[in-house]
Amino acid sequence: MMKAVTINMMKDNTVIPGSLKAWLLAARPKTLTGAAVPVMIGLSLAYADVGAAAFNVVAAMLCVLFALIMQVDANFVNDYFDFIRGNDDKERLGPRRACAEGWITQKQMMRAIIVTTVLACVVGLPLIIYGGWWLIGVGMLCVLFCFLYTTKLSYLGLGDVLVLVFFGIVPVCLTYYLQSGTVTLEALLASVACGFVIDTLLLVNNYRDIDGDRRAGKITLVVRLGARMGRAAYLAAGAAGVIVGGLSAFYGHTSAALLPLAYLTLHYSAYRKMVAINKGKALNSVLGLTARNMFIYGLLVSFGYLIGL
Repeated sequence: MMKAVTINMMKDNTVIPGSLKAWLLAARPKTLTGAAVPVMIGLSLAYADVGAAAFNVVAAMLCVLFALIMQVDANFVNDYFDFIRGNDDKERLGPRRACAEGWITQKQMMRAIIVTTVLACVVGLPLIIYGGWWLIGVGMLCVLFCFLYTTKLSYLGLGDVLVLVFFGIVPVCLTYYLQSGTVTLEALLASVACGFVIDTLLLVNNYRDIDGDRRAGKITLVVRLGARMGRAAYLAAGAAGVIVGGLSAFYGHTSAALLPLAYLTLHYSAYRKMVAINKGKALNSVLGLTARNMFIYGLLVSFGYLIGL
């Protein structure tokens, strides 16, 4: 039987329903780093390999815009369908959601999903000029899995796989390809490393929500592994990103391999805090640290590629 959907009737007086602030909160701007980091890494590696003269600024800008709009689209989809399923109830530990709080109506959110989906397609379509018609298929897959993640796949414990693919392999390799016309083994390794690091954000999010996800029948990787192994998976994912990315040293990008070691210290510190807090809303602070660390990782790797050492 479908879980009853409840709406928090205690509206936040600082958020006016339908206001710009309501939409900004629904867009979740803090999550945009997750979309920006893979593109940033792909572009910086491409710039290092092809040089300034061959680097296409227009294609780079389109990649960035497409990634950011798709992230907002995914956030709207998540907000809408989790509300429909009744997951965003009063027991939610994470940040409040727009539909559940009554800041944005279901009808308004559905319209926003349509607008952002169409806008992403419009922005991404010109990329076929630089990469070919087959990119339409890639774009369609991005849109498809944007919906399937929230509505189906995240409930089957496949969220981490999708992060590795669509926040690692696809954006890093695609942005690199659009600049260079090929995908090197180094670009592939960088994409996998990026996917591991970004998955830490999903892992800590699912660790915080482990009890609620169990109640909702959402069998995430953390639910499958249990709390203790879920924490271990969080630590291992960040470490795996640094180790896999460290193989860049074999391709002459020693700085891109060594600089992320600074990220690893920050990641371990966040892990220790995660263990100390263990459960509850206080884990949102670890979520914030993880998002910050993820962005720092992207900056360190990108800078390492650009300085050419």
